[in-house]
Amino acid sequence: MGMKAVICKALNSIFPLPVHPFNLQNEGVQSYAQWQYDRGEDTLKFYLDKVTQEDMFQDKVILDIGCGAAGKTLYYAALGARKVYGIEVVEHYEKEANALAREKGLEDKFQFILGDAANVPFGDNFFDTIIMNDAMEHVDEPLKVLNECYRVLKPGGRLYVNFPPYYHPYGAHLSDVMGFPWIHLFFSDETLIKVYKDLVEDLPDGQSRIDFRISRDEKGREYFSYINRMTIKRFNKILNETDYQIIYYQEVPLRKFLTPLARAPFLKEGLVKMVVSILEKR
Repeated sequence: MGMKAVICKALNSIFPLPVHPFNLQNEGVQSYAQWQYDRGEDTLKFYLDKVTQEDMFQDKVILDIGCGAAGKTLYYAALGARKVYGIEVVEHYEKEANALAREKGLEDKFQFILGDAANVPFGDNFFDTIIMNDAMEHVDEPLKVLNECYRVLKPGGRLYVNFPPYYHPYGAHLSDVMGFPWIHLFFSDETLIKVYKDLVEDLPDGQSRIDFRISRDEKGREYFSYINRMTIKRFNKILNETDYQIIYYQEVPLRKFLTPLARAPFLKEGLVKMVVSILEKR
């Protein structure tokens, strides 16, 4: 391990880790699916200044993009939805999702779809509501995904988007083993990949974490493939290329006292914890 990686690892050891579902599952505290289910209400709180849960879910057909093990998807199903579909590219989550659906008695209201949100296997005008909770920063083709959502939404249907921008303190999405905030601003991806691999090496799911986060490009170089480095500026540029009507938009600061600084163009990228938008199909 090179000197930069040694320094990175040493600095990281100073900071406590945030609570992370991968670690909770390893410790036998809680499954990823149950953790998602328990946090279901938290995934909606940013919208509730504008709409109610009934507006979003009651008697509606729902698509949850990037559903993971579908805990949050099943929470939505429990709020009176007619049917909820969770779409996810990670195959092994399907078994865990279906097990939780049976446990919660929601099998008839839920279906796991293994697939890409840029190519949704549904016809036009199918869904009343689509949720993209912490998914916009992960999709490979953000504009294509937004346009695909527009296609499958019914007229007047709504897409609910929230995501932490890339320069958020934990925007690199490495907080399962890296508690150093803004670590991706201080070290290159090459260094972070080396350190990440070292930190997860002895974990029971270490290799699956590496496979989940890291790929190789056409030249054989490793890179973090599970995030697209979505910034506030980039999201707004993409949004302007779509046909949606923006019903609601908010940039939530890291802390309330940081609100004035989080409005400054050169500071907001690092001081906003969540970008929130409600988009309606015209």
